[in-house]
Parts: sequence; C-alpha cells; structure tokens
Amino acid sequence: MTTLARDPGRDLRLTPARRKLNRILCNWQLYLFLLPALAYFLLFRYYPMLGVQIAFKKFKAVPGIWGSPWVGFRNFEHFFKTPDFKRLITNTLAVSVETLLISFPVPILLALLLNQLPSKRYKKLVQTTIYAPHFISTVVLVGIIFLFTSPRAGIINHLIASLGGTRIHFTAEPGWFRPLYIGSDIWQNAGWGSIIYLAALSGINPELHEAAIMDGANKYQRVWHIDLPGILPTVVVMFILSAGKVMSVGFEKAFLMQTSLNISASEIIATYVYKRGLQQSQFDFSTAVGLFESVVNLVMITTVNFLSKKVTNSSLF
Repeated sequence: MTTLARDPGRDLRLTPARRKLNRILCNWQLYLFLLPALAYFLLFRYYPMLGVQIAFKKFKAVPGIWGSPWVGFRNFEHFFKTPDFKRLITNTLAVSVETLLISFPVPILLALLLNQLPSKRYKKLVQTTIYAPHFISTVVLVGIIFLFTSPRAGIINHLIASLGGTRIHFTAEPGWFRPLYIGSDIWQNAGWGSIIYLAALSGINPELHEAAIMDGANKYQRVWHIDLPGILPTVVVMFILSAGKVMSVGFEKAFLMQTSLNISASEIIATYVYKRGLQQSQFDFSTAVGLFESVVNLVMITTVNFLSKKVTNSSLF
C-alpha cells in the first residue's frame, strides 16, 4: 500500500487567500456551527437596517418603503426644532449618565466583597439572594415600586409617617422619578452584573495573594493592588459597552413609571419615539429620531474606546 508524499513547500507556494480557504475547508464542520448565528444576524440585525431609509423619506403605506418620496434631512430638522427636543435630550442624558455613574460601580464592589467571604455556603446564599431580582419582569418591578411608594398603603410612606414626616406621592413628583428609576435598577441588576467580575476575579493567580500575605499585606491592600488591577481590563470593556448605550434608556421601565404628573422628567427619547411612531403612525419621523439616537451611541462608544486605549491600554476594539 502506497501513500502520496505531501510536498512541504506546497503551502508556501499558495497565495494567502488560498491558504485561508484551505484551512476553512479542512475545518468546515466547525464553521458549520456558525451558520445559525450568522443567519440570525443577517435576518434580524442587518436586513432590517434597509428600513433606516424611512428616516430620509416621507413614508406612505401604499407605495411602501421603496416607493415613498425622498425628503432628505427634513425629519431630522423637524426633530431638532421641536419644542420637546431640549427636554428629551436632557431627560435621556440625565437618566442614562446618572445610572451609569451610580449603578456601574455597584456590581464591582459586590464582586470584591463576595470574593472576600470565607464561607462558601454563606457566599452562595448571598449570591442567590442578590441574583433573584434580575429575573423579575419589568412590569412586576414597576408594580412593586408603585405598591411600596403608594401615599396611602405604601410601606415607605407608613415608615415616613411613623417617624413624624409628611407622606410623599413619589410617583407623582418629577423630582423622584430618577431616584426611583436608578435605585430599582441597582436592586434588580447589581447582583447579576457582579457575575462577570467574579469570573474575572477567579482568574487571578492565587500565588499573588499568597506572596502578598507573606509580605504582610492586609485584605484592603490585596484588593487594591491585586484584585482591582486584575479585573481592570474587564471593567474597562464593560464601561465602554455601557457608554455605548448612553442614549438607549430602557423604554419599558420608563414608560410604565410615567404618569401625567411626572412626565416632565420621565419623557425620554424611547417613550417619545413610541408615542410618535406607533400611536400617531409617524414612522418616518420616529425612525429619524431612532437613527439620531444610534449615531450618538456609535460616537460615544468609539470615543470612549479611543480614550480607554490611550489611558489604560485596554479597549473593546
């Protein structure tokens, strides 16, 4: 039985594109697993982007997207000149930036504290407790907020009254919208967000802590000089991703918490697009607003990524 000898110089004589194609053909089974994910992004992410052209048209249902007349940047100009523009931008940025600055460090602190717990059983109990709120639906969460802050039956107002204070109608006062929104966000998502930082902490070499203990370092010094530098790349990547959603405040929660009395603080871009786009059937105008929101997010994530690469040598891309 004879076998054909492989020419060792054959691969070197091939072009780079041909060598790459050969590697793909040799591992075609692995690339086959990518097809479902590729099909998902093509059908539900990239193909719908063709509808973005509605933002530059006067959309009419009968001729459809392709047959509607072009109007250029008229929809964007209308949005920039609308009396609600300043209020929408201010409310959206206030909610998103405050949420980012206040909520972002909490999962990191939780992960550092949980990592220091000596009892594994107690650590699992705490983790289960703080993870559980993440699985509560937004509708139920907002219902809990209204129930707890009710001016008559709410436990918070009962506590205020028992201490001699005046009952507060939290959901009716614009000044309380952001504190309720951010506080409930921390309660619901901080524990779940700490998972990725706990995973990063588990990847730190334990010999570093052993050497630090031998040198006389206490827990605070080990956290500051070992744990924090060890998870810094993960923190940077998560911060970049969060900065890229600065204009994308969650619609469901804001809309459900919105009342006629707090609308001056709760009306954000997402709720405005819903009302103008779906309730008033202004699809072209709402698409223009959504495109503006996406462009700002793109600029933010690119800028923060560039600055992060310069300052920390860690970046998303």
